[in-house]
Amino acid sequence: MLDIALLPGEYAVCRMAAGSALPPALSNGLGATDVVTVSWTADGISVICPMDRAPAQAVMETAWRCLRVGTPDDVAVGGTLADLVGPLAGARVSAVAFSTFDTDYVLVPAVRLGEATAALERAGHRLHD
Repeated sequence: MLDIALLPGEYAVCRMAAGSALPPALSNGLGATDVVTVSWTADGISVICPMDRAPAQAVMETAWRCLRVGTPDDVAVGGTLADLVGPLAGARVSAVAFSTFDTDYVLVPAVRLGEATAALERAGHRLHD
């Protein structure tokens, strides 16, 4: 069983052209619960960030909600992402997952949040706002 926190607000999953400069708004003044992750490849730059920080020039998908595994201790247990993504797949809810040094995150479409949280709770996880 995992403790999962639902982060406030909506998140954007964005794509920027390779070689684009990241806007300062992505890292300036992050709030205590804000999460920003950036991945660079030869094909482009992927950014996950709060919706209000999304780069203007980015291509965005639908609005997402972000779930964070409660404590870094939970990440040390093998299969954490599988424990989260498995129930979501069973409920046919799309998910985008990423990890930091400290913990794991899963994004679900904002319009499917109720179904996602219900699936995670049925799997025995505890959700917190």
